[in-house]
Amino acid sequence: MPEIAEVETVRRVLKKQILNKRIKEVKVLYKGIVEDDVKKFVTSLKGESFKDIDRVGKWLIFFTEKYALLSHLRMEGKYFIKNSEEEYAKHEHVIFTFEDNTDLRYHDTRKFGRMHLVKKEEAYNTEAISKLGLEVGSSKLTAKYLKEKLTNKKLPIKTLLLDQSIISGLGNIYVNEVLFASLINPLKKGEDITLEECERIVKMASQIIKKAIDSGGTTIKSYTSSLGVRGSYQKYLKVHKKEGEPCVICGNPIKNIKVGGRSTYYCATCQK
Repeated sequence: MPEIAEVETVRRVLKKQILNKRIKEVKVLYKGIVEDDVKKFVTSLKGESFKDIDRVGKWLIFFTEKYALLSHLRMEGKYFIKNSEEEYAKHEHVIFTFEDNTDLRYHDTRKFGRMHLVKKEEAYNTEAISKLGLEVGSSKLTAKYLKEKLTNKKLPIKTLLLDQSIISGLGNIYVNEVLFASLINPLKKGEDITLEECERIVKMASQIIKKAIDSGGTTIKSYTSSLGVRGSYQKYLKVHKKEGEPCVICGNPIKNIKVGGRSTYYCATCQK
């Protein structure tokens, strides 16, 4: 699924290609994607143009003069830019047609993605955005902050790092990589994580996400890039999808277990 690096890559590419193009028509082919009244959603966006695109955690925020369109890609969501005359693909559910006869098309095989239109000034005050925790790379994301969030938490650290209300934007791939880089066992309870370990998590998360963004994200079987962009961070992965392969530190085979229902790759020797 797209995580913080992949969503940031989508944001950067879209900013270069769709800003200030007037929307001529909006088609919602699968109503489940849009959380609002579909007719109001369509009529509100017609005649508008996207002036800026922001990202908070895994949410994309498309700003027009009047509105903010919140978009979450969930498991398999992608955006494509195509000629308006091109036939719609099977899983293209929301189509924004611009006056230059190009389309921004939202493609989602599983139909889990969501869009929500609000007034521009309300964008960052919506429940979806306001409940998010601090983002990787934020100066406010300190070891002390993380330690406080983990206090009395009996869930595994792997599960807690996936909690978007604690740290925003981290997903399964990068949590696996961060815990390996931090030499922390994914099953260790949150309340048992030390301040020093929190420092390692914060530091490694910042380094890994920065490199992932610089690499355009990670392209793997469960998530491939849209917009003609293929991420290259997969060549830097140390444990994710490496089951049975030798650990780059100790040489023992990487294991794969389920933690909170999520595939968790780690080295049992290095991450005791």
